Amino acid sequence: MTEKLTEAPSLLRELSADRLREHAAGTLTRARRRSTVLTDAVDDDDLVRQHSKLMSPLVWDLAHIGSQEELWLVRDVGGREPLRPDIDDLYDAFQHPRADRPALPLLGPAEARAYVGQVRAKAFEVLEKAPMEGRRLTEAAFAFGMITQHEQQHDETMLATHQLREGEPVLHAPPAPGDRSGPLPAEVEVPAGAFLMGTSVEPWALDNERPAHEVWVDGFRIDTTPVTNAAYVEFLEDGGYEQRRWWSEAGWQYRTAHDITAPQFWWREPDGWWRARFGVREPVPAGQPVVHVSFYEAEAYAAWAGKRLPTEREWEKAARFDPATGQSRRYPWGNEEPTPEHANLGQAHLSPAEAGAYPAGASALGVHQLIGDVWEWTSTDFHGYPGFAAFPYREYSEVFFGPEYKILRGGSFGTDAAAIRSTFRNWDYPIRRQIFSGFRCARDLPVV
Repeated sequence: MTEKLTEAPSLLRELSADRLREHAAGTLTRARRRSTVLTDAVDDDDLVRQHSKLMSPLVWDLAHIGSQEELWLVRDVGGREPLRPDIDDLYDAFQHPRADRPALPLLGPAEARAYVGQVRAKAFEVLEKAPMEGRRLTEAAFAFGMITQHEQQHDETMLATHQLREGEPVLHAPPAPGDRSGPLPAEVEVPAGAFLMGTSVEPWALDNERPAHEVWVDGFRIDTTPVTNAAYVEFLEDGGYEQRRWWSEAGWQYRTAHDITAPQFWWREPDGWWRARFGVREPVPAGQPVVHVSFYEAEAYAAWAGKRLPTEREWEKAARFDPATGQSRRYPWGNEEPTPEHANLGQAHLSPAEAGAYPAGASALGVHQLIGDVWEWTSTDFHGYPGFAAFPYREYSEVFFGPEYKILRGGSFGTDAAAIRSTFRNWDYPIRRQIFSGFRCARDLPVV
């Protein structure tokens, strides 16, 4: 019999004010180091070019990172005078759609780099003196964590822009690891019962992750690993994209209207399926999770396989719940922060790792690779939890609530450890494929 349902405590809340400042400075520095790699890898022409109508020019993302840091850390937390109030509207994501941003009078590459450097210097001055308590925005360095996560999210967006960029490879990383788990069961059974979903204790959790609340989940089975390229090729070779019966009405309309015949960046050669990956052309690796598929493609595959996509609460229970203690963990493997042994994160590799590559990252129930590698589509629309309260601004998540967006979970190889945890919620339109999205399947338990 399990103990009372609980949520794992936060390690951040155990740190002193000085250690919190040190931690915040480290995560901000890591994010800036990555932003620099992504923007210094290309010349100025590539920085200002729009590589896809779906994405901003890289130079817009860079200056937007600085603008948000100035608004929240320099002006709000620090109470300092604005550095560049004249550019606030230019870098307001709600003022200008991505497709329109190249026509704006944006900061040039040199000016953008100088601006974000000036903002960071001011932000570090603020961090030295900012209280770590007494105000919700600065409690446990929340505002600094929010800006760290914001920058890392835009770093992942810039990484997706690099994937859409044409030309020779400019980003480099060692290959992702192969299978280190050996043979794994195809599925894991998750027993029926309640668990605590969301969080009320994680200081850097964002508003849509809050509050923790008890939910009931019927028993189900979930794939041990994300669906691999080899498994997805079976769907392709069986005519999965040509057979209407596997697709929802909206999915079939999307597929036919855009002549979608395979995951984005894939094509067929006489010797098999190939893909483009950050300027590299290569055979599709059989053992890696499939990536760059839309919700509709994931949904169709699941129907073909006789399964379905997991709900968001099913995904989170598989990731967090420890049946021995009744505790909802911070991460699938436990309470400690991610390491390279736990998950494929932070652009350390430029692709997903093979299924079974991270046995140390398995959940208490034995589900693998729930964090990192690929964002996983769920069947759930984006909405707030019971008791949701927007903080510190509605535009982070509340304005996106509704059936237009589907929830993705778990992060990808392009997600930094500071911007992912078992409660983190991502969302996007079901047609999106340029993101690093994959999936795993679930199914109901047989009726006895």
